[in-house]
Amino acid sequence: MAAITGVRPPASTEPAPKRRRIVARPGTWIVWAIVAFFFINLLGVILSVVFDSFGTSWFGGWVPNGFTTRWYGTAWDDFALKQVLKVTAEVAIAVVVLSMAIGGPAAYVLARRDFPFKKLVMVLFLLPILVPPITYGIPLAIVLNKWHLGGHLEGVILANLVPSVPFVVLTMTPFIEQIDPKIEAAARMCGAKTGSIMLRILSPLVLPGLLAAGILVLIRTVGMFELSFLTAGPSSQTLVVSLYAAVFGAGIRAQQEIDAMAVIYTASMMVLLLIALRFVNPTQLVTRVREEAAAEL
Repeated sequence: MAAITGVRPPASTEPAPKRRRIVARPGTWIVWAIVAFFFINLLGVILSVVFDSFGTSWFGGWVPNGFTTRWYGTAWDDFALKQVLKVTAEVAIAVVVLSMAIGGPAAYVLARRDFPFKKLVMVLFLLPILVPPITYGIPLAIVLNKWHLGGHLEGVILANLVPSVPFVVLTMTPFIEQIDPKIEAAARMCGAKTGSIMLRILSPLVLPGLLAAGILVLIRTVGMFELSFLTAGPSSQTLVVSLYAAVFGAGIRAQQEIDAMAVIYTASMMVLLLIALRFVNPTQLVTRVREEAAAEL
């Protein structure tokens, strides 16, 4: 119509959109450079250990002189990794089961009941997580040795329960708090007993929390060095303790064998971490722990 009548439409009075600045500030470039430098160094350390575990010899250059897989078989035999992995699995599974059996009911009581000194109890649950394990690991090892549990599988399990049970409590409590108590009240009005409510109603609802707590405790137990080292014996060493003994123990060992053992440990932790990230949001968990610590302390 404007072309027919010869009248031009009025020009738009809206300001033109601003172009984004392509060039970032110098501070941003510095931060990204530091982050890139950190990850490049981390990747270099990991790759050097992996290459050396497959290398025949490596005296110079960017890669070993040759590659072989015999170091993994040698490490498997020399360090008795079959027994070590068996002990690690037994300790981890036992700690997960016992932590869930103790921490689950404790989390339910803390989420549903108000009682005197409840804040003090929450502080006591937070202490084993906030305090470094070595600070209470030495007195704990002395007590376990006094009761003839130190150096045995039972002592390693009991020592790892100290930080694992509070971890389960802090993980399970928000899941239970999200469940409306009216659901339990309605079930009781319909004649359901406490056992039926726990098994048929609450258990399916808190299953994501159970999975999250169990996986996180599993990773924490497999990677726990201080408590396992202080309480383990020759026949009850976990994988991380055995790796430490291989590095700093007496005797001469091939570096490739130690690197092969380190690759096995790192690979197992990476698999567990990927499984954990499938079920757990780390940001929410850290926020929850910080909120609990700030509220109680």
